[in-house]
Order: sequence, then structure tokens, then C-alpha cells
Amino acid sequence: MDTVSSNLTHHFLIAMPNMADPHFSRTLTYIAEHNDQGALGVIVNRPIDMTLATLFERIELPLEAEGFAHQPVYFGGPVQTDRGFVLHRPGGDWHSTLQVNAEIGLTSSRDILQAIGSTGEPHEVLVSLGYAGWAAGQLEQELADNAWLTVPADMAIIFDLPPEERLVAAMQKLGVDFAKLSEVAGHA
Repeated sequence: MDTVSSNLTHHFLIAMPNMADPHFSRTLTYIAEHNDQGALGVIVNRPIDMTLATLFERIELPLEAEGFAHQPVYFGGPVQTDRGFVLHRPGGDWHSTLQVNAEIGLTSSRDILQAIGSTGEPHEVLVSLGYAGWAAGQLEQELADNAWLTVPADMAIIFDLPPEERLVAAMQKLGVDFAKLSEVAGHA
């Protein structure tokens, strides 16, 4: 089993309050892949002003399945913001999927959206535009600089809670209250 320090696949990154990059301020990011080449994830608590109904209309796909139309689309990160990424459970067999583990996949191919629109499966999805990426060693350096807290991912936080509660819920898994974290390093 890899240690947390060497492999953060299937972990959450919690942005520290002093996070300078506005893309990541107050974010909860799910890490779908982390290895010696770098890391890749999606921000799971930053909905944008677009619903799945609007997205499906823009890409000219029917959305006939119940329960998806009003789900928000998320800002997944600053990389490839013109592309859709679907974090989903169960994994399934799609054209372009990064299989995180036996349960979870991150898919960027259109076939998963077609399936969601017609059959409603996979039912548990988070659709984002863009993703977060780190070059080899970059995430490790940011962790050393105390830019992030890490905690093993809990998919109930993503799929069962509203977006505005996800960061706080992940913090609680660590026993930390976000409101009590210092806004500026070195100040109590």
C-alpha cells in the first residue's frame, strides 16, 4: 500500500486559507491520479452558472433521464476549461476513462454523457469543465509549502452533500474547523 505522502490518488486536497491562486481559493479538489508524472484532479465544490440541461443543449445531446437537468456543472480547474470531465460512480466502460479505483472513474469522452442523457446511468456524477493538473513534483512541493491539507476521499461528500457543504465536511474528517484556520500564515 502506498503511503499518503507518495500517492494521493483518491484523496481530497483542501486549499489552505492562505492559498494565493484564485482558481483554488476555498476549494476541495478530488485527486483522480497521482504518480511520478504529476497529478490530476477536479475541483468538486465550485459550481458554475450552468446546469446539465444547458450543457446538453450546447453540445446537442438529448437529456431525457430524470433528475439531471438542474444539476450544476462545476469549474473543475484551470486546465482545458473547454472540455467536459465526468467524475462518476460506478466506473463503467467508456471510451476515455481514467479508472481511479474499482468504484470511481473520471471520463472525458462523449459516450458517458450520451448514456446519462438516455438511461440516467451512471447515476452518481459530477460534471466539470476543466481539471486541475500538476507537473511531476509540483504537488509535492505545494504540500511541503503547506498550501494544502489532505484527507482520504469520501465519495458521500461529493455525491450526497450540496457543494457549499463539501469543504467543511472534508475538514471535519480531519477534525479541523475551516473557520478557525488562520487566514494569514503566522496569525492566530
